[in-house]
Amino acid sequence: MDQNGETLLSFKGVSKSYGGNQVLKDINLEIRAGEIHALIGENGAGKSTLMNILFGMPVIHQTGGFEGTVEMAGKNMAIRSPHEAIDYGIGMVHQEFMLIPGFTITENIKINREITKPSIASRIFGKRLETLDVKTMNQDARAALNKLDMSIEEYTLVAGLPVGHMQFIEIAREIDKSGIKALVFDEPTAVLTEAEAENLLAAIRKLASEGIAIVFISHRLDEIIAVSDRVTVLRDGELIATKDTKDTSAVEISELMVGRQVTIERSHEVRVHTGQPVLEVKNLKVAMPGERVRGIDLKVHKGEILGIGGLAGQGKLGIANGIMGVFPATGEVTFNGQGLPLNDARTVLASGVAFVSEDRKGVGLLLNESIELNIAFTAMQIKDEYLQGPKIARLIDSKAIRQNATDRIEALDIRCTGPTQHAGRLSGGNQQKVCVARALTQNPTLLFVSEPTRGIDIGAKKLVLDLLLSLSRDHGMTIVMTSSELAELRSICDSIVIVCEGQVAGSLSPDAPNADFGLMMSGGKPTQTGGNAHA
Repeated sequence: MDQNGETLLSFKGVSKSYGGNQVLKDINLEIRAGEIHALIGENGAGKSTLMNILFGMPVIHQTGGFEGTVEMAGKNMAIRSPHEAIDYGIGMVHQEFMLIPGFTITENIKINREITKPSIASRIFGKRLETLDVKTMNQDARAALNKLDMSIEEYTLVAGLPVGHMQFIEIAREIDKSGIKALVFDEPTAVLTEAEAENLLAAIRKLASEGIAIVFISHRLDEIIAVSDRVTVLRDGELIATKDTKDTSAVEISELMVGRQVTIERSHEVRVHTGQPVLEVKNLKVAMPGERVRGIDLKVHKGEILGIGGLAGQGKLGIANGIMGVFPATGEVTFNGQGLPLNDARTVLASGVAFVSEDRKGVGLLLNESIELNIAFTAMQIKDEYLQGPKIARLIDSKAIRQNATDRIEALDIRCTGPTQHAGRLSGGNQQKVCVARALTQNPTLLFVSEPTRGIDIGAKKLVLDLLLSLSRDHGMTIVMTSSELAELRSICDSIVIVCEGQVAGSLSPDAPNADFGLMMSGGKPTQTGGNAHA
């Protein structure tokens, strides 16, 4: 890390509007060669738009371009496509994966940069008949993976790999490119375990030490403090402050980011739930790649918030995905005293169970449809709500859909231009809020919510957690919340089940010692147990 390096990238007077809505306002920012420059702000603050401008993403130029200039080493860059950005030496690791599942890791790393070698045919008919130099490509891929301490074989197919592995492959692809001068990391650790995140941060430090400018976008304040040289805070499209990281703190950064002091701490007593469980799971097995469940017993009581935690790849995400029919499952599930069929998502949804998936792009959203349709879609399909007229000729009740969306947008503070905006145009955190709004529109009695705050800022995070707490406390909703962030589980859950190696390791009270959670997650025995009997 070089805090005194020369300025490599400069944003000068950069502004951007979408349909009359100004999302960036006169941004002036410098990124130095060899530094790790953190960029932080609430969802909708303008971070992604600023990076889309840098990378020449089509969405910028298809919507009227932008005002101001972006310079490299003092020279104006008129980047109009990602290919031009790559030619300038700019790489970007996106928050959402851009891998081809049917390709190997090597093929994904070398895509559009394949290495070829002469063949008998090419010597006669020309270069276009050269063959792939698979050996050299594999060697390059192996070198990039080694920089990330990733031991998986480079010839492995991407399909079915855990999301943590996919994130490393995205990064390896950028590392493999020649002539890289600047790298943008957009929430690179959002899907990683603590150990994987540490390896990644070490790799980022190494890249910076080689003179590469790093733009590090993250909502994890502890990572920003640990890895960055400087931090820039955006709020509502404006640059609020740029500070040397050593001269600031997580508390100050969060206050600058949201304009108010925000903390996620438990502010209520732990509730103990007894009596007949509303949901009972016996010997559940789920064939979810990377999150396989190997025989879980679970009990959830009416009105409680049950947390499910554990390290990545241990099976915690597979529980909700199996019960909801997203991945093949076997076992026995009883809900409100009635058997709930597995591998039948429609029947589960119709019974009063809703699901907010951790995969908001793959499972949660219709990206090319409006926010209002996304919010109402499942209620329309499963419960025939927001429809009017006889069954043989049902018509969409547009007025009711609009009103519902408007209410949800206000309640969840979804940052958008309005209910008709396409979901795919929203920032990641606001897409997550739309997924929550869709689930709540079903008026469920039981809500499964997986990684509800992944990739969203601390202000939005507190809003979502407060909403879940209110649904349980004030409306009697039963909630099963799966999260990789233990602090979140401890802030609102009544009891926390830890999953290890595809099975329940035990149940703890949210106020149990940190050491007990750590021991249970790693397969050890805690010093004490607490909470309700959930297994």
